[in-house]
Amino acid sequence: MQDTALLIIDMQTALLSDAYDVEACLRNVADLAEQARSAGVPIIYLRQRLHDVPGGLMDVHQAVAPRLGDVVLDKDSADSFLDTGLGDLLDEWAVCRVIITGFSTEYCVDSTSRAALSRGYDLVLVSDGHTTPERPPGAAPSAAQVVAHHNSTFSAIRYAGRSITVTPAARVRFDTAVESCGRRPDQRADQRKLPAMWSR
Repeated sequence: MQDTALLIIDMQTALLSDAYDVEACLRNVADLAEQARSAGVPIIYLRQRLHDVPGGLMDVHQAVAPRLGDVVLDKDSADSFLDTGLGDLLDEWAVCRVIITGFSTEYCVDSTSRAALSRGYDLVLVSDGHTTPERPPGAAPSAAQVVAHHNSTFSAIRYAGRSITVTPAARVRFDTAVESCGRRPDQRADQRKLPAMWSR
C-alpha cells in the first residue's frame, strides 16, 4: 500500500552488539520487511553516522539488510526527519502512515515517532520491533522496562487527528489502506521532485 511506509531505524551491527532481546527483534523486523516487500510497501532504512567505527560495523545488520529497491538515508540526529530528506520522500509517495521499528527505543525510535506524529502521519509502533542497550545487572530501569514503558506511553498518548497503534509484529497488516489520511496540505513540506527509489 503506497499510503504506508516501513521505517527501520539504526539497526546497525555496531549498535546492536549489546542490545536487549536482539535476536527476537531482528527476526520480527526481518519478517515485517519481507511482508512489506510482498505488499509493495516502501521500506526506508535510517542509518546513524558513526565516527571512529570500522565501515563494516556501520552497515545495517545482515539479518535485516536492505535489498535492491529499498531506500537508505544517513542521519546525524535522533530525529530521523532532521536533514535527511525523509519527509520529502514520504510526501512524494503520499504516505499517510509510518510503521516504526529499530534502535534505540528511548532515543531514535521515540524521537522519530513523535516527529512523525507532529508532521501529521499516523503511527504504528511495533511493540516487539524496537530495542535498546542492555543495562548492567541491577540497573534501573532495565532494558525490558524501557521498552515496556515506551510501548505503554505510545498506547496512551494522543495527537489530535492522528491514529496511534502499538502492536506486535505478528499483528501488523500491510494489506489495509489508511481509512482517511490525517495529513492536511499545510502539514506537508514543499515538495520537490525525487527519484522513485533513492539512497543518500
